[in-house]
Amino acid sequence: MQNTIRIVGIDPGLRRTGWGIIDTLGNSLRFVASGTVTSDGDMDLASRLCQLHDGLAEIVHSYKPDEAAVEQTFVNKDAVATLKLGQARGIAMLVPARAGLPVSEYAPNAVKKAVIGVGHGEKHQIHMMLKILMPKVEFKGDDAADALAIAICHAHNRGSNRMRQALAG
Repeated sequence: MQNTIRIVGIDPGLRRTGWGIIDTLGNSLRFVASGTVTSDGDMDLASRLCQLHDGLAEIVHSYKPDEAAVEQTFVNKDAVATLKLGQARGIAMLVPARAGLPVSEYAPNAVKKAVIGVGHGEKHQIHMMLKILMPKVEFKGDDAADALAIAICHAHNRGSNRMRQALAG
C-alpha cells in the first residue's frame, strides 16, 4: 500500500526563491501550489535572508510537505553574486531541515533531464512539460516553474536517493 508523498521543490535565489508543492503517489503527480518568496533589495543581506527564511517557513508550515528538494548552485563569474546565492541556498536547505524533512539536492541539468528528457533546455520547454505532466498546474514566473520541476525531479529520483543515503550513512 503506497502513501501519497508531498514534496516541496525550492529554487533558491536572493531576490526571488521559487517554491512548488506536488503530491506523488506511485507514478502519478498532482499539483498542489506554487509561488515565489521575495526579499527587499533595498535591505541589508541579513534582513533579506530573514525574509526568505520566514517566507519559506510559512510555506513549509502551511503545506506540510514530507520531503524537500533544492536545486544545487552553479558557479558563475561574479564571486560576490555566487556567495549571496549560496547564502540563499543555505536558507532554502535550512528551513525544511529544521522542520524535520529530508532534503535532497539536484543539479540543474538533472532537473531538466527529469522534466524535459534532456539535460539542456529552455524555460519554455519546462513550462510546457509541467502543463503536460500536471494539467492543473499554475505558476507565475520562472522561479515557481523551476521549483515545480525540482519537485518532479525528486519524485522521479527519491527511491535511488534514499538508497544512496542509507549506503552512505
